[in-house]
Amino acid sequence: MNYFWFSKKIIKILKIQLKITMKKDIEFPQVVGVYVAVLQNEEQDGWEVFLINENNFSLTNVFVTSTGYLAEEDNPKKMKFQSSTLRHSIPILEANEYAKIEPIDESVFHICNEYWVSYYVNDKIFDKKFIFLPNTIAKENFIFIEKLGKKGVLHG
Repeated sequence: MNYFWFSKKIIKILKIQLKITMKKDIEFPQVVGVYVAVLQNEEQDGWEVFLINENNFSLTNVFVTSTGYLAEEDNPKKMKFQSSTLRHSIPILEANEYAKIEPIDESVFHICNEYWVSYYVNDKIFDKKFIFLPNTIAKENFIFIEKLGKKGVLHG
């Protein structure tokens, strides 16, 4: 008997079963009560990005990646330009609190600014992409953000 052929067949079957099991077992819960806000900091003459938790429970092991990009108009999947990806970690974001993610420069407002937020609530992982489209971070889009006590652009 050809054991090599037999072991390759078993490995192939296990890989197929593993893929099927994993895809159907993954839950994708909806993110509710979590927002990303961009505010102008007039004291320091700059802009800042905040993560807001308006839930009655804390978020743990919060991980945020931020990147900027500009897609081609005729093919949105093809990138004309992409910035570096920055990674931020917030161990715990308490209930009804907020945290500063990063400063942001006004020179990147003409491209898409993406914040991919992942966090845990009671051993369940949540994630969501917050994408500010080109030129949407602008004073004409400001609203009053009660949690921060200032005006800014809120994405949720």
